[in-house]
Amino acid sequence: MIKAVMVMNTQGKPRLTKFYEFLDFWCVVLCSRAENVSNFMEADSIFGPDSRLVYKHYATLYFVFVFDSSENELAMLDLIQVFVETLDKCFRNVCELDIVFNYSKLHTILDEIIFGGQVLETSSAEVMKARISLKLYRISYQNSFWLEE
Repeated sequence: MIKAVMVMNTQGKPRLTKFYEFLDFWCVVLCSRAENVSNFMEADSIFGPDSRLVYKHYATLYFVFVFDSSENELAMLDLIQVFVETLDKCFRNVCELDIVFNYSKLHTILDEIIFGGQVLETSSAEVMKARISLKLYRISYQNSFWLEE
């Protein structure tokens, strides 16, 4: 089960925390790691027993997934890639400002990929289809609301 999804910038400012409470310590740990070390970490001391942490650094953002031993580290790394690819499709080369100013879109995309700590979708194209369907549903709902009055 996935315990947390976090996105932070290189200064350690969190831009997204999802599922569990934010802990300051993980920001310091990731920002101080060298470029040539593994993207996998044991996170027992930070998030409790049986916790692992996988992260990927893209430009000025760190994408971090915390999970237990029932998940595979490489699958989580691939899931980070799917998340970033989907954000790139949505925002055309995602940056920190896109995440800050489009917080609700980010949560919608994340909820299509992961919900309640379980992976729902691993295809970026399917996530975008679901996002477009949701957008069309909202538009039709708003139109029907205004037509009833």
